[in-house]
Amino acid sequence: MFANYKFVKLRYSLSAASRKNFLESPWGHEHTKLFKERCSLPLIFFNQHRNFARSPCIENQTEFIKGRSVSSYPQRVSVGSVFKIVHKPKNVHLVPHLYYNEILTQTELGHLQWILKKDLLSQDVFLMGPPGSARRHLALAYAELTSREIEYIGLSRDTTESDLKQRREILTNSAKYFDQTAVRAATEGRLLVIEGIEKAERNVLPLLNNLLENREMNLEDGRHLVGAERYDKLLKEHGEEKLETWKLVRVHEDFRVIALGLPVPFFKGNPLDPPLRSRFQCRSIVPLTNEEMILRLRSLAPNAPAEKLETLTNFAYSVVWSNDPDFRDSEENPWAITLTHFPLESLSDAARLLNLYPKMSLYRLLLRLYPYELVLERTKEINDGKTGEVTAVEEILKKSGFRIEKSPKLTKKLPKSVKGLLNYVPIESQEVVLSEMLESYEVGKDVCLIGGKGSGKSTLVSRFSDILGYKVEPIVLFKDMTSRELVQQRSTKDDGDTTWINAPLIRAALEGKLALLDGIDQLHPSTLSILYRLVHDRELQLHDGSRLLRWDRYDTLKTNNGFTDDILNNVHGIYRTHPKFYIVATACPPHTARGGKSQKQWLTPELLSVFFYHQMPEITVDEELEVIEMFCSTGGLSEIMEKMVRTARSLRQSNESSKKSLASSLSTRQMIRIAQRSERFNAVDTGHGPFEEISRACLARFLPQLNKDELESTMAANGIRPTVRKGSNITKRIEIFDNLLTIGNTRAEILGDTAFKSKVPQLLFYNIQQHVVALEELLRDYLLGQHLLLVGNQGVGKNKLVDQLLYLLNRPREYIQLHRDTTVQALTLQQNVTDGVVYFEDSPLVRAAREGHVIIIDEADKAPTHVTCILKTLAECGEMILSDNRRIVPKTVMEQHYQHLGEEELHKIIPLHPEFRMFVLANRPGFPFLGNDFYSVLGDLFSVHAVDNPSFESEMELLKKYGPEIPLEFLERIAKAFGDLRTLADEGTISYPYSTREAVNIVKHLQKYPRDTLSEAIDNIFDFDVYNNELRKTVRRTLKKHKLEPTEGILLRKRYTDEGELKVEMIPISELPTLERSGTLNPLRYSDKKFTESDFGGPKHGKVDPNGAPHVGGNTWAGGSGGRDTAGLGGVGGPYRLDSGNPVFQVSDAVKQALSPEARKMARAMAQKAFDEKLLEIKMSKYEGNVYEEYLAPIRPQIAALRVILNSLQAKAKERKWIKHQTSGDMDDTKIIEGVVGEKNIYRRRQDENPEPGDPQQKPKRLMLVVDVSGSMYRFNGYDRRLDRMLECALLVMEAFEGFEEMFQYDIVGHSGDDYKLPIVEHGKLPRDNKERLDIMRIMHLHSQFCSSGDNTLEATDEAIKTLATQVEDFDESFVIMLSDSNLERYGIPPKELSKILNSHEDVKSFAIFIGSLGDQAERLKLQLPPGKAYVCLDTTKLPQILQRIFSETILA
Repeated sequence: MFANYKFVKLRYSLSAASRKNFLESPWGHEHTKLFKERCSLPLIFFNQHRNFARSPCIENQTEFIKGRSVSSYPQRVSVGSVFKIVHKPKNVHLVPHLYYNEILTQTELGHLQWILKKDLLSQDVFLMGPPGSARRHLALAYAELTSREIEYIGLSRDTTESDLKQRREILTNSAKYFDQTAVRAATEGRLLVIEGIEKAERNVLPLLNNLLENREMNLEDGRHLVGAERYDKLLKEHGEEKLETWKLVRVHEDFRVIALGLPVPFFKGNPLDPPLRSRFQCRSIVPLTNEEMILRLRSLAPNAPAEKLETLTNFAYSVVWSNDPDFRDSEENPWAITLTHFPLESLSDAARLLNLYPKMSLYRLLLRLYPYELVLERTKEINDGKTGEVTAVEEILKKSGFRIEKSPKLTKKLPKSVKGLLNYVPIESQEVVLSEMLESYEVGKDVCLIGGKGSGKSTLVSRFSDILGYKVEPIVLFKDMTSRELVQQRSTKDDGDTTWINAPLIRAALEGKLALLDGIDQLHPSTLSILYRLVHDRELQLHDGSRLLRWDRYDTLKTNNGFTDDILNNVHGIYRTHPKFYIVATACPPHTARGGKSQKQWLTPELLSVFFYHQMPEITVDEELEVIEMFCSTGGLSEIMEKMVRTARSLRQSNESSKKSLASSLSTRQMIRIAQRSERFNAVDTGHGPFEEISRACLARFLPQLNKDELESTMAANGIRPTVRKGSNITKRIEIFDNLLTIGNTRAEILGDTAFKSKVPQLLFYNIQQHVVALEELLRDYLLGQHLLLVGNQGVGKNKLVDQLLYLLNRPREYIQLHRDTTVQALTLQQNVTDGVVYFEDSPLVRAAREGHVIIIDEADKAPTHVTCILKTLAECGEMILSDNRRIVPKTVMEQHYQHLGEEELHKIIPLHPEFRMFVLANRPGFPFLGNDFYSVLGDLFSVHAVDNPSFESEMELLKKYGPEIPLEFLERIAKAFGDLRTLADEGTISYPYSTREAVNIVKHLQKYPRDTLSEAIDNIFDFDVYNNELRKTVRRTLKKHKLEPTEGILLRKRYTDEGELKVEMIPISELPTLERSGTLNPLRYSDKKFTESDFGGPKHGKVDPNGAPHVGGNTWAGGSGGRDTAGLGGVGGPYRLDSGNPVFQVSDAVKQALSPEARKMARAMAQKAFDEKLLEIKMSKYEGNVYEEYLAPIRPQIAALRVILNSLQAKAKERKWIKHQTSGDMDDTKIIEGVVGEKNIYRRRQDENPEPGDPQQKPKRLMLVVDVSGSMYRFNGYDRRLDRMLECALLVMEAFEGFEEMFQYDIVGHSGDDYKLPIVEHGKLPRDNKERLDIMRIMHLHSQFCSSGDNTLEATDEAIKTLATQVEDFDESFVIMLSDSNLERYGIPPKELSKILNSHEDVKSFAIFIGSLGDQAERLKLQLPPGKAYVCLDTTKLPQILQRIFSETILA
């Protein structure tokens, strides 16, 4: 709307000296050209003594404008035919300066005239429009033109009643109320500008309703605001003294409100409350016309190529117009879709950039304004032929003349660093981004650098600041960060008075630093909006009432009014924003969902208008090797290291989400760590190679099998295979000699005793071989200066390992245990109140950083990731800002930026001790822990170690240490049993991962109480599971296998004791017998019987042999084999399949081909008739419980295990959140000072968190199970039970997902020779009981018996994937699981076709399970399909486990 603040100056408001300096500046030249090239505008200022004549000529207007700064009041301001008399303001420092731009368009003048009309009508106004600063600039320009003092407040979800009305502060040991923005504006007759109406919570703004309607409001200090007219009437009737007694305060008649908001629901936000809406007059602030914008850009950028300006502007407006319903339906609209709003205001900055660099790439410039690949739907093909948004945009760009450049070249040499960066490698692709960032800096546009974890964002920002000579103020952003914490924080003075302390961002603005906003993708959009005015205008009104003014506005105010810095700062609370202040934000790319749209799209239209966006490039293999080589002392990399880099590269470039998730574990930072470790230690450890290094970095031990298979196949494709260990029988030892610690082949110096000797851990630790190897690995990373992350199941010894290492090194440690309610403040500082003064006590983390201790951060996965993410800068660069304004700073930064500080400033610096280390302990991600995935968020910053249960040999060694008097046979049985239980847990048969801790506890019990029975000691561990019938059976079978007998019974259990006289004997409940299917499998035999076409007499059922004898090769008996015409198996010409349980003889395909088409048709008709009769019989039959139990019993454990996972997942999803700003509940430790001064909303409560306005709806997951009900399933069921397995699978889905319909929706579709999309179970019509589930299974069974021959596996799978692909927007995730036999060769179906179909849509995860095989047919087929996409299941009991694994590792990931 208005030209950028760097180029817009009101010449009449400058003194002669200031005007001279201004006109000689670059932006002064721009302004002069702009001013001369435009015609005069119908907006004129007059002194009351001048004639009320309107002058259209620029000379007269210039004369009147020049006279304004020295003219007397009152004045008349007119816009067109509407005018107002303005008076001299009482507080000139509260009147906006340099917002009015003389070169206004007719569109802008129309808005100003409308506001003036509403002002004259004493009406409050609401300016509604798209994101950007235009609405705010319009309001402030109006205030400047009419000499109105303003009060400004930006709303967020953290805004409370005290921010609008009155806030209580402690002054001279007394609590006093201080008026806030709304009250000050009302009583002083100011213009109240409220921005971000849609961001405030719905219960906050209604308190303004009465103030807006009647100009009345009750205040917390007992006063009452009264409208001017009513107050004056009361004053005449009762006198001033009486009104003061009544505590009435007059609302000034000039008080007005200008509210600024976005149109909701078009943009995200809370809709206007109807009572509040009715009190405003609304104006839609439409953008400039295309022609007006081009004229403005040409004036701003005379050196910029006109065609480039027009091309860029036309594209921008076409994107904006794609949201206009009228334009969308017009023939001129090139879009078939609606696109994210384009930030039109950024075109001015783009024009100035083109003015400086006319030859720059227009496409690269566009990406800074509108990074469409990050905000739009990614490219994909849809069924109806439409393409994704990214593809559509690129097609229009090409037609518009843009040259799409994905890999630009560096065209200029970058300046040298001021002080230089250690180990910086100038990579060309990153240097291109750096040069573009420097270009953005030249036009004063703040930038946002977007890139994945470990992509080099921090290094590039360091290089950027180093070139420009900036001191960096790192600010780590987190999810629960409030607007107060971002701007100002409340504290107390030594005398107990409350005060406000500027946050690092404000200090950076005042001192001219580079503010690094690290992780704006983590910050809530509402909180981030508080910064928009600071970014756009370099101005901000702070919580304590003080204000930041842009440097030129501050200087103008100071010069024109004779103010001094002391008066402006200490009397008026006006501070000068430093001209060098600059903001760089960093963020990870938006997480794109399976449906194409982002699940967490932080890059909103509002934020697009704030920064220029630069994306970190994907460096080449050679560039990455060059970077890694820089960090290695030998200056060269082995061939093995190159293979590792190429493996990481393969994962990063994959389109499969599972591989991309693995790639995040192999960032360049992690590869550097691996290279350093390999260079220093692997020469003496030939058993630890690249396979093990990559597996460790990716936590392969805890990966889902699908991801693990993909990782190993990718490594194998790049020539990396498991290392063959040489000398594996060599025992590693721990030795201490001459103050040196030796673990295996690694040595370290032992720290001498210090004053903190008591903090060195002391523990019982047995040096079993597996733990000694783990200790050596930990020691190696410790010597490399790394922070460590240990991940593993419970009870595997994580705490023991780190404590033993510190004990051996004689290192003191601090300890902190995280939990669900851990806050950022609790992790760093603890607030305490003593005698009314708030003191901050250092947390163990801060103490460890200061003293050089090791901090043990335990249970890191229990705390919210937005809390633990504040460790990022501490782990990455050794810096951290504390809530009391102190900062932890490493020695190198101290030497560079903090050499000349005063004593007071030095007290705020905590030098980071060089020996400080972080050891973080966490449970592995996923089920059954279901904690927060610390590893995925911050694992890249740590050296990762997977801690597993000991091997059998190591566990035996450990158990012998704890139970030296227990027979060796007992210990072996315990170790083997626990090994089997862990295998069952890995397979998914049981959910609980039994650990070494539990095995040790059994042994410790028996060692201490040898008279107790083994059963009693075992019960101490397994009594948790006595009420879980299926789990109890599985555990008991495993224990009995190793002759470990748990106590019989559940409730009526035998408990014996030989101590005392009391004995209770209870009778056990005998377990119910389970039904098992009987019968033996029939081997496949082939018949040599020959038939000609004349032999066939027509289909018939055949005679029934009462003795069930086998019949082969004839045409008389029903249930025969290898014959013709009758119902049976393996023959030809019969109406349908019929299994008599006898051996089956299969005729050749050549014999089958001899059957005439007429005979086939007759057989099919008879089969259809029989099928219809059977179907009718099913619907009328009674429920057969034994048949249902026959299928249910073998899979009951898998159903129970899967339902446990689903229940845990549902419980985690419904876990309540902390809701702040409550008037009751638990005390919020971040609001202690507010509690001291007596504020009400200082509590927090756990409750269900409502979704944010505009957030995507919580959607269920969608599963489509494609089952094979073809004739071969029935035909070969007697051979390998494939049809039984198919029915079990369908039953597993129906039983396990019952009751979870809100989370999961499933369909079961079948395919056979008849059709490829047979509806069996529809997600809206799920079976309600066992009867309906049995009916479905019998229908599947009958269809397989009576259907035509043929195979539609490919068609059915393709149709299922396409169906779900059209519905991805409606579901969180979509899955297709295809069950079939592997009989594809018979129908000439190549595996490549199936592979292509399984990978046909990236938003639908697809899998194939082969449940039947002739010979090794299934295994051969699996090897030809993508890794992790295919499973072979020829064992009845394994199919549910495979299905459960897919569910738990993909659907529940």
